[in-house]
Amino acid sequence: MEDQKLFNWIDQIKPRYLDMADEIFDNPELGKQEFKTSKLLIDDLREMGFDVEVGIAGLETAFKATYRRGQGGPNIGFLIEMDALEGIGHACAHHMQGPSILMAMSAIINNFEGDNFQLTVYGTPAEETAHGKIIMLKEGYMKELDVALMMHGSPTTTADVKSMAMTTAFITFHGKASHAAIKPEEGRSALDAMVLSFTGVEFLREHVREDTRMHYSILEGTGAANVVPAKCRAKFYVRSYSREYLNEVEKRFENIIKGAALMTDTTYDFQWGDRLNNKIPVLKLNEVLMEKAEEAGAPQISGPRKKTGSTDLSNVMYEIPGSCIRVAFVPVGTASHSQAFIDCGKTKEAHVAIEMGAKVLAASAVKLIEEPNIVAEIKAEFAENKAKLK
Repeated sequence: MEDQKLFNWIDQIKPRYLDMADEIFDNPELGKQEFKTSKLLIDDLREMGFDVEVGIAGLETAFKATYRRGQGGPNIGFLIEMDALEGIGHACAHHMQGPSILMAMSAIINNFEGDNFQLTVYGTPAEETAHGKIIMLKEGYMKELDVALMMHGSPTTTADVKSMAMTTAFITFHGKASHAAIKPEEGRSALDAMVLSFTGVEFLREHVREDTRMHYSILEGTGAANVVPAKCRAKFYVRSYSREYLNEVEKRFENIIKGAALMTDTTYDFQWGDRLNNKIPVLKLNEVLMEKAEEAGAPQISGPRKKTGSTDLSNVMYEIPGSCIRVAFVPVGTASHSQAFIDCGKTKEAHVAIEMGAKVLAASAVKLIEEPNIVAEIKAEFAENKAKLK
């Protein structure tokens, strides 16, 4: 079908959804507490004819909405992040995603006459904190999708190529307190153990791949200058553009912690935190999104972001082909999670980004439904690229 028909529909219905975005922006909710936002989206999806399952994967605000026409055909997924940041609000522009995707769904359902496809919309809580997508994946959700799509506000209109896999770890060393001047021989310093672990990480940097990153910070236990601290706790981040390689680095990191405890005659508690995977790049899918961005007249189109940080979307894109169209609405160079993102949240530029995201996603989904050979090419590229990232 002609994309312009989809675009015209979105132009007609956008006032309602721009108001919705502003309402979400004005009522920011933290991760796992997105009750108003979730209900707003669910009610609209049900009105469109979606079957909605609420509270999935043990997450009260998570939902899965499905719309099926005919039998078989591709299952095109759309992921919505809903949470805001504590103390600052929607400084990552998640308020844009739901209204944009809902407009895309309305455009497809009311204008596309094709059969044999399914649209699946997931509401994914707590992207910023508990990483709801990881929890949902562990319960088997989203893996049924043929393709996963998302939109996100950004300084430029683009798509990503790579992201970093990341593992977090919380380490607590336990020693024995003593006065450093009176009876130093009785002390077993948890802080010394932590400092040695930091030193071990620094030496490890010389013997890992160039794309590996390691960070750490003390959370508790520096103590007074003349007292040997009995407890010290720190958080570590270890990153790489390959999950498989990062798994190897994790083992070497564990040995550093063991060695630090042995050298200081202390004990330790080792707690792994989140494990974010790297995105598997699918350039063919990025091409589809960017082609539609050009057709829609999206602002500030730029080349792909070849390397990015870490996100729980990457865990989805490690399992199935996926991509996110990032649509410009803030000045180039603006950092997310900043006051600048907040200041632009209800501007004309933000409203244009919501509209453009809807047009790109609607037109891309229709193209994938109408041309199953493209879906096959996307899946083949995904499998090939995943096999390479060892």
